Amino acid sequence: MEQLVLDMGLAPQPSLDNFLTDGPSPAVEHLRLWVGNPLRSPVPTLLWGESGVGKTHLLQAVRHALQAQGGRVGWLDASVTAPPPFDEAWVAVLLDDCQLYTAAQQATAFNWFVHAQSPARGSPRWVLAAADRPPADLPLREDLRTRLGWGHVFPLPALAEADRRRVLRKAADERGVFLSDEVLDFILSRFSRDLGSLMALLERLDGYALRTQRAITIPLIKAMLDEGT
Repeated sequence: MEQLVLDMGLAPQPSLDNFLTDGPSPAVEHLRLWVGNPLRSPVPTLLWGESGVGKTHLLQAVRHALQAQGGRVGWLDASVTAPPPFDEAWVAVLLDDCQLYTAAQQATAFNWFVHAQSPARGSPRWVLAAADRPPADLPLREDLRTRLGWGHVFPLPALAEADRRRVLRKAADERGVFLSDEVLDFILSRFSRDLGSLMALLERLDGYALRTQRAITIPLIKAMLDEGT
């Protein structure tokens, strides 16, 4: 019975459909068209914006969509300390949090980029990257930095407070969790407002509420913080 209860609180897998913005997003439409087109353009794409705007969500959404189509992808972020060599079977290369790459990771990213884009290796593969600033400002080796700015570059704007509230409520609804206006006011006034931190907080609250069999209220949030859960 406990396993059934826990399963009800699983977060939805990142997708292009559950990425919320405050209006039409050229970046999301670009990714949607690319993922849905079997004759994909190999022009590289870079998404940039401050922490919490959803860059990793979008890269993971593309990764899941390509894998669902039977494709294999190369994935590199700052936590990958032993990346594999470039694989000819990859249909795309995804580079997350480029601004955090070590010298070794930059060398890997450059190698993957060159191999992915080389016509000598068959049909060029797509390179999709994400960073916290535009390519001209990235603290990377010059040959990698300039390549990341070759193709499409899309800024991802931060959400306004009303949109953060809407995103948080929708994410809670998808988990089957009710957040009252009072709870939303409390969260948005006392915790980090970037979207990534809010989603992490919601996951913690959902898990704590399930374990204690209580609704998410302000006293529950305070109890969770007091316990350091």
